[in-house]
Amino acid sequence: MSMAQQHGLWSSPMLRWIAAGIVVINGFFPAVWILFTSLKAESELVQKPITWWPHGPTLDNYVRAFTDQPLLTYLKNSVLVASGATLLSLVVSAFAAYAIARLNLKYRQLILTCIVASSMFPLVTLLVPIFETMRALGWLNTYAALIFPYVVLNLPVCTLVLVSFFQSIPKDLENAAMIDGCTRMGALVRVVVPLAAPGVFTAGILAFVNSWDEFLLALSLNSSPAVRTLPVGIALYQGEFTFPWPIISAALIVSIVPIALLIAAFQERVVGGLTQGGLKG
Repeated sequence: MSMAQQHGLWSSPMLRWIAAGIVVINGFFPAVWILFTSLKAESELVQKPITWWPHGPTLDNYVRAFTDQPLLTYLKNSVLVASGATLLSLVVSAFAAYAIARLNLKYRQLILTCIVASSMFPLVTLLVPIFETMRALGWLNTYAALIFPYVVLNLPVCTLVLVSFFQSIPKDLENAAMIDGCTRMGALVRVVVPLAAPGVFTAGILAFVNSWDEFLLALSLNSSPAVRTLPVGIALYQGEFTFPWPIISAALIVSIVPIALLIAAFQERVVGGLTQGGLKG
């Protein structure tokens, strides 16, 4: 088959719809299956043949998800940790990205390379030094024990996203603001950051999702139930000889809903930020 024929084949509207449908099913099927499982009684879950749609939908699993474990506390802790880590990540990465994009740094490309390289280390290799640092600071079993490591983990991707947006903003706008009396810091806050709002939203969503889903550090640094986050809390529903899938599925749905609402609320800004960042970078 010639290249022209292949191009004509993939440009067919039918094939595009099929490809889009496969992507949608691949992305949504696990979440839909978890939702159906959360509505089933445990006896129905082990029936053969498998029932796809719950025959007797029940909300008992959601009630037990909140009563068997302090799920509301885990949810509150995850919101506080993810929000704090996201805000700090945006502040620090904005300064770093502005310096890279605007200042005449001698080793700019080397700095960018180091930022990318720092995100490639497996988290398990950093676990011991992070744990020892948090213990030396007396931060174990506190929100700070997770917020500050999450900031460090989020900085590479947030900085890279913001650099591409800051570079696209004309320097004349900052110069005009500084002529009018703004300091360089004032120009960053009042001119650059508002104009780079799509990039800020994109970086913020990525940082929030990464902090919300993280499990290894949350398991290792915070053992107290009072500061335990959702990923670790959900893992505790499993007993020594039992694995209550319907209750675990209900807890998973509770953990998915805030992220889904966040993405839905800022969908246009996130998609615009990702595409614009890719084109400008």
